Amino acid sequence: MEDFVHKLRQYAKSGTPAERRIAKYFAEHLSDLPFETAASVADRLDLSPMTVGRFLRALGYQGLDSVKVQIREVSPVSATQMQASMTELQTDVAEGKPLAVLVSEQIQGLHHIYHLTGQPQWREAVSMIGTAREVFVATHAGLSGFASHFCQQLTQARDGVHSLDGTGSRFAELFARLNGDDALLIILDSHRFGKARLLARTARRYGYKVILITAQSTNWMPDQANLILPLPAARTGDADSLPPLMALLDCLSTAAILAAGDEAAQRTRRMGEFGTMLGEGSNR
Repeated sequence: MEDFVHKLRQYAKSGTPAERRIAKYFAEHLSDLPFETAASVADRLDLSPMTVGRFLRALGYQGLDSVKVQIREVSPVSATQMQASMTELQTDVAEGKPLAVLVSEQIQGLHHIYHLTGQPQWREAVSMIGTAREVFVATHAGLSGFASHFCQQLTQARDGVHSLDGTGSRFAELFARLNGDDALLIILDSHRFGKARLLARTARRYGYKVILITAQSTNWMPDQANLILPLPAARTGDADSLPPLMALLDCLSTAAILAAGDEAAQRTRRMGEFGTMLGEGSNR
C-alpha cells in the first residue's frame, strides 16, 4: 500500500493534467475507493472511464478492483465502510441469504460478548484469574483445543494454569490435593459435557472457586458456581456456541494479560527469548 501511495504522489507532481487530477483524488479519498468504480471516479473528475483505466494500468493494476483488494488487506475499516457493510448485510438478511443470516448471528454474539466485558462479573472473573493460587480449565474432550489455547494465553499473565478434559482420569488431578482453597476452576460447558455439574459441585465442596462459561439457555443453578459468564443462545446446529465461546475466551485471556501489566510484559519477553533459544520463535 505504501508503494501505491508513493506512486500517487509521483504522478500528482509529474503526471499529465488528467493523471495529476486522478492521483490527487485517489490520495485524498483512499478510504472511499472500496465504494468507487472507474466510471464513478471518471464522473466525479469529468474524465472518461478509459482515462481512469489507463492510469490504473500505469500504476500496475488491472483495474480499481485490484486496488480495493490491497486496501482491504492493509487498511482498517472506516466508519463509513462499516455502515455500508451493515446496510448491505441487513438487506441480504431480509432476503434470507443463508450466509448473511449466519454472519448477522455471529455479529450479535460479538455484541453480547462486548457488552459482557463491561459488567461487574467480568471484572470479578479477571480478578479471580489473577489472584488464584492455581487455575484449572475443564471441559469436554471435544473442546479441549479451546481450553488448551486459552491456558496457553493465560501463561502470559501468570503461572500455574492447567487444562483438563477428563481423558485418562485427569479430572482426578483436581482432587489429589488436600483442598482447593485459593484455587480456581473454570468450566467450559457443553451439551456433551455430562460431568460438568457433578464436577462443579465436587470442586466447590473441595474449596475451589468456580467460574462457569455456559450458554444463557442452560439450567444451571446459581449456587453451582461462584460466577457465571453467559454465552448468547446457540444458533441452530451449533449447541456449543463455538464462535461466541472463542470470542469470550480471547477477550478474557487478553483482559487477564492487561490486568497483569508489567509482569505480563516481562513474562512474554522471557517466553519469547526462551522460544528463540529453542528455535521456536515467539510463544504466540
